[in-house]
Amino acid sequence: MTIAPEKTDTQVQLRLGGEWLALCSLSLLTPGRGVAALLPDGRQVAVFLGRDGRSYAIDNRDPFSGAQVLSRGLVGSSAGRPFVASPLLKQRFDLASGDCLDDESVSVTSYEVRLGTDLAVDSGSAA
Repeated sequence: MTIAPEKTDTQVQLRLGGEWLALCSLSLLTPGRGVAALLPDGRQVAVFLGRDGRSYAIDNRDPFSGAQVLSRGLVGSSAGRPFVASPLLKQRFDLASGDCLDDESVSVTSYEVRLGTDLAVDSGSAA
């Protein structure tokens, strides 16, 4: 089933410390592109809506450059695994696991994401 984001008030929610945090409305996401969201503790996450309708969230900080840019990366897939390529140095990060596909010793945190309508968007913000 495909959800028409512009027709719903579905929220993208992220599991953070055992609780669900509403990040933004699903209608703010574009398939194949990312957005940055600010967490209550000041960290940033990169949130993606895959072309298959599945949502992902990983740290926005590129561990190779230190810049908060992964949300601006190019989205693709390799061997059926969705990834984002850093816009700076082009290393690819698996959107489901956070593992770097180009250097197995490096990874970023990945977060559990769900779509729902039971939480209002009053924490965090999409940029």
